[in-house]
Amino acid sequence: MKPLRIGTRGSALALWQAKSIAAQLREAGVESELVIIKTSGDKNQTSSFSQMGTKGVFIKELEDALLDLRVDLAVHSMKDVPTEMPAGLTLSAICKREDVRDALLSTSGATLESLPKSARVGTSSLRRQAQLLHTRSDLRMMELRGNVDTRIEKLKRGDYDAIVLAKAGLDRLGLSAHITQVLPQEISLPAAGQGAIGIESRAADAETLRILAQLNHAETRASVTAERAALSGLEGGCQVSIGAWARVENKILILDVAVLSPDGSKRITEKDSSTPEQAEALGARVARKLRDRGAAALLARESRGTPA
Repeated sequence: MKPLRIGTRGSALALWQAKSIAAQLREAGVESELVIIKTSGDKNQTSSFSQMGTKGVFIKELEDALLDLRVDLAVHSMKDVPTEMPAGLTLSAICKREDVRDALLSTSGATLESLPKSARVGTSSLRRQAQLLHTRSDLRMMELRGNVDTRIEKLKRGDYDAIVLAKAGLDRLGLSAHITQVLPQEISLPAAGQGAIGIESRAADAETLRILAQLNHAETRASVTAERAALSGLEGGCQVSIGAWARVENKILILDVAVLSPDGSKRITEKDSSTPEQAEALGARVARKLRDRGAAALLARESRGTPA
């Protein structure tokens, strides 16, 4: 069998993720090789995601490569994957999830609560902006683009008083020492799929599907499925102020979802549970409850990009 071609972005975090999949495949006796593909989100480092206004700016070119038979699988951060997938492609595996939480980094060592009034906080995520503003309405939210290392350098040189990144990415790159505060889910619910690595492949490629099934983690898949179903039910793209966190506790799947207005002044939350096998129905039910309580009006003015 020829080595499986793994499509990946070229950032340090994307390469870490792709290499981790390659290592797991090697343990299963399957060789692979990396194929680096530059996405539109990588090429455009100046526009905000709301200005770019497209879903899946970090995965479209990877999906094109799959459909064109240039790669056999593509590795994604699940939080970057739109809920609608192209015909002919499927999520063949969702790997065991790491820490779902957001992390605050500040050069002064200040926590969210102790940041000075009107502190400049960098993040490109509308979800993070809205949730932080809900807690601290005085903060100045500023656009932050670039790879993880680039963002940390911008913080160090004084462009921001603090920045917010996914803890899982910092952990994977060995940069956790920069974290000032891990934000509790009560303050910042993660993005749907945050902390999980997904593998996408062609639905008709039975042999690759069989191999990749060994990398799937059932509990993580149930959790991410519930989160994505809630996001889909709210008609939210990846770049909206919706936080979603599902997890299995004592064999029960629990889902928390929060919807906020862009300025963080309004927040609607919903919590429900089911068996892991009913993950999709759980997400849809929570979305329906949130819509009934006015969530759609909070999301109506938001754009549909996708965060890094």
